Amino acid sequence: MKKKNLAVLGLIALSAAGGPGAPAAATFRVEQERFPRVRTARTQAQPRLEALFRQAGLSYPPGEIFLRVFKLEGELELWARNGGPDPFVRVETYPVCASSGTVGPKRREGDLQVPEGFYHVSGFNPTSRFHLSLRVDYPNASDRILGDRRRPGGDIFIHGSCVTIGCVPLRDGPIEEVYLAAVDARDAGQARIPVHIFPCRLDGDWLKLERESWRRPGLMDFWRNLKEGHDRFEKDRRLPGVSVDRTGRYVFSEK
Repeated sequence: MKKKNLAVLGLIALSAAGGPGAPAAATFRVEQERFPRVRTARTQAQPRLEALFRQAGLSYPPGEIFLRVFKLEGELELWARNGGPDPFVRVETYPVCASSGTVGPKRREGDLQVPEGFYHVSGFNPTSRFHLSLRVDYPNASDRILGDRRRPGGDIFIHGSCVTIGCVPLRDGPIEEVYLAAVDARDAGQARIPVHIFPCRLDGDWLKLERESWRRPGLMDFWRNLKEGHDRFEKDRRLPGVSVDRTGRYVFSEK
């Protein structure tokens, strides 16, 4: 990621936040729409996005969204809810159009792996080299314990342009829809947009992963830990609280 683009991420976050005694800041949506690609996406992608929300029985803009990725299936799901205690509803499933690495978590810089675990969106880049992009907060607390302490890697994005080295790429039309939904949820007050990344759908025949793990001790235990969080959401379509213990294991709780 070029320094210029990283600077844009910081500028947007600061200008949207404001500060004590500062003049009223523009909304996050207004800040984003200063960029041509976001304005174009409003024209090209928003009508279909609003139709998808109507079909799902949801109002637009969303109160909250949630993104879920399955690596083997090559799918990214957009979930949303109007707010409050309502369960999440799946709005759309988008194909992940390119891949690198294999199943299993990212553990070091340069391993070409897409991370696996429980993350959130940590930045919006409307001038990405890959059309539009949402930064994922890898490495998280678990990755910093279980991965390479000195060089865990970083710069993981959900982005357009259908190319990747360790990211989650979509085609430009789908990333415009996902990006707009994220912007509008952020504008509506959702400070943290969860992103859960799994090796595959952890139901049915998920134990097929066992043949992928024989060369990597501990991998099945890691996936079983991910399955705990996966199954909590599947139970009632509500997101669990997620924390990390001193061993790097995810711990789940009711929100």
